[in-house]
Amino acid sequence: MAELQGRALVTGGGRGIGANVARGLSGAGMEVWVTGRTADQVHRTAAEIGGHGLVGDVASREDVGRWVQEADPVDLLVANAGTGFRGVSWELDPDEWWRVFEVNVLGVHLCCNAVIPGMLERGRGRIVITGSGASYLPGATDTGYTASKAAVCRYGETLANALRGRIPVFVISPGLVRTAMTEGHFGDDAPWTPPECAPELVLKLASGRYDALAGRYLHAEHTDVDKMVARLDEVEERDLQAIRLRRDEVFDL
Repeated sequence: MAELQGRALVTGGGRGIGANVARGLSGAGMEVWVTGRTADQVHRTAAEIGGHGLVGDVASREDVGRWVQEADPVDLLVANAGTGFRGVSWELDPDEWWRVFEVNVLGVHLCCNAVIPGMLERGRGRIVITGSGASYLPGATDTGYTASKAAVCRYGETLANALRGRIPVFVISPGLVRTAMTEGHFGDDAPWTPPECAPELVLKLASGRYDALAGRYLHAEHTDVDKMVARLDEVEERDLQAIRLRRDEVFDL
């Protein structure tokens, strides 16, 4: 893949998936700003990749505004920061439950809102939003995380529609990756996704070769974006890689 240029802002980049994405982008040639709430993690990752660390809360309008101002001009936003609390929803404190939405949904919105005007003015830029299979997979019981990821997936698709032809917006699922957030909650026989898959997908999307896939749901391990681009007419005609209600006339009374 050709070397990438420009500036990238990676939220939740101090550890886990975000840190791996930041490493990949830096290795490909981009200047990377890493954000997060935990200062030592943020600055450690930034120092490792020769990037810049920005500490703050993704759900704070002031912090996000400061990040974007310092990183300006942002050519690539990777809205990756996320959180989740496991437990019986009616036993969780409502403020704790709502905090998941503040990070996972409001945080994405604040970051997108902050970078889009500059991207439009410059006529360039891309946005990658970290979604999750939790947004649609059956059998889940954690209401906060699943509902927030369903919201952010729909948000990303809708934003892609609003910006079509100007700023590509992608929603990716990194898969089930071993991180501090997942470790201990799933067995060794779970369908773990190799940690390199998400960074590799982000690098591809940052290249500009896959802009026609904006708004599609892209899984880091299981979606072959090269095949999708090669069969783009079919993807669009059949509305593939999109989360939709499948109607059945037997039940649609």
